[in-house]
Amino acid sequence: MNHVDGVALTIFLLLFVLVTAMGFAAARWRRADSLDSLDEWGLGGRSFGTFVSWFLIGGDIYTAYTFIAVPATLYAGSVVGFFAVPYTIVLYPIIFIFLPRLWSVSHRHGFVTPADFVRGRFDSRPLALAVAVTGILATMPYIALQLVGIQVVLEVMGIGGSDSSSWFVKDLPLFIAFAVLAAYTYSSGLRAPALIAFVKDTLIYLVIIVAVIYLPIKLGGWDSIFHAATSSFDAFNKDNADAITAGTAQAQGAIPPVTVHWAYASLALGSALALFMYPHSLTGVLATKNRSVIRRNAALLPAYSFLLGLLALLGFAAIAAGVKVDNPQQAVPQLFASMFPGWFAGVAFAAIAIGALVPAAIMSIAAANLWTRNVYAAFINPDATPKQEARQSKLVSLLVKFGALVFVLGLPSTFAINLQLLGGVWILQTLPSIVIGLYTRWMHRWALLLGWAVGMVYGTYTAYTVPVVGDPGSHFGGPLAVVPFTDTKGYIALTAFVINLVVAVAATALFRLLGVAEGTDQTRPSDYHADAGDPGVEDVPLDDLAAETH
Repeated sequence: MNHVDGVALTIFLLLFVLVTAMGFAAARWRRADSLDSLDEWGLGGRSFGTFVSWFLIGGDIYTAYTFIAVPATLYAGSVVGFFAVPYTIVLYPIIFIFLPRLWSVSHRHGFVTPADFVRGRFDSRPLALAVAVTGILATMPYIALQLVGIQVVLEVMGIGGSDSSSWFVKDLPLFIAFAVLAAYTYSSGLRAPALIAFVKDTLIYLVIIVAVIYLPIKLGGWDSIFHAATSSFDAFNKDNADAITAGTAQAQGAIPPVTVHWAYASLALGSALALFMYPHSLTGVLATKNRSVIRRNAALLPAYSFLLGLLALLGFAAIAAGVKVDNPQQAVPQLFASMFPGWFAGVAFAAIAIGALVPAAIMSIAAANLWTRNVYAAFINPDATPKQEARQSKLVSLLVKFGALVFVLGLPSTFAINLQLLGGVWILQTLPSIVIGLYTRWMHRWALLLGWAVGMVYGTYTAYTVPVVGDPGSHFGGPLAVVPFTDTKGYIALTAFVINLVVAVAATALFRLLGVAEGTDQTRPSDYHADAGDPGVEDVPLDDLAAETH
């Protein structure tokens, strides 16, 4: 057993027990007659206001892995990792425009998933299935990374046994965390992460604000911290000049070189476009009670971007503090362990672990809803009752979390991290069907499916061919590749999306020329502006409207 700080561990366990109790108590929060429907179990009754949604959506976007990975990239000498700050700034004006339309049409027809909307808009079960499968694929490694975040904290705390321990003893704390997460998600549905998000975000704000005030005082000010980071990068580049020239090592620096400026910009833009295509992000949106809640949150959520900028600087603080770890992901937890008293380190560790539980719960619910509505109810049991759908989602949410746990334990964590890069590549290929579909039905349903397939194949293959620096035979080594017909590297997801869009537009023109059937739009223009309680038009379930329009 490694050294364990008893005070830090006690504080960690107390906070973990607190959120566990809150998770189970959430089943009685905003209590419904029954949780035996996806509206109640999977979307919290579609009743969350601005305050609750701000914590829920923010807790969904800014995960434990954000807490660990963003500063870790700076600690490792790759300031390109700072792209997360501008992308979250670019993101909110985009969602301010299109998310209220998605909420309205989903509210009007009872859509639970983005794939539900695609099916109703384009009258295409294959296209809806493609969107659903893509969402599940992109979500799985994301859940796995939340568990990786918990693993990193446990390693720094010295919990779980030494390297010589059996695999069961070593990973027992992770098993316990997984079991707790699975139990209260099954019991309370989306209400559990919504309630726990209050504690999670409060702790994270507290930890980061204290850190950015306390650490500069201890380390001689931010000027001293930046100087230490620059000196460390310069020393590394000097000592590894031959390896950098040979391509077996990557240069470090506080400012990205000109050659990666487009890569930086494309990462920011592509990530901004992709983030609210993830099913877990949209689940938080569809759980709100009206359109105004979404717009207010789009205006308020940039507060998290400020938090993210401060968080990233902790990577430089770890360098200045002399933190030495083989795995950069451990840099921030180790910084708190070495620079703060045990009680505050325990608070920080709990904030990171709870920051993993909240998004992991929402992600598993979102993936389960996709399976239930767009695979099970669409193809296996079309006559499923709301209670059967809820039961199916509950069971699948357990399977999704179990699959993520096996993924983390069965593969090297570096592989899990690299594979997560595919999440952005995959999920961005659903944007034409969802976002463009909110404004126009000009795109042909089969053209959208063809564009999606081309984008998926190109993006997956290109990501596969990217090696890890210093290991030419490896795969999935990063998110960047040379853009076709140029000498410039860009974000693979954005390149694949452009190819997807070009194919979809060209194929639409061809299919229209050939007179291929377009299906029946099962939505109405007024649906995209509807709000809760609007008089004059009753909500129309998807299947009823389909029958009516046919």
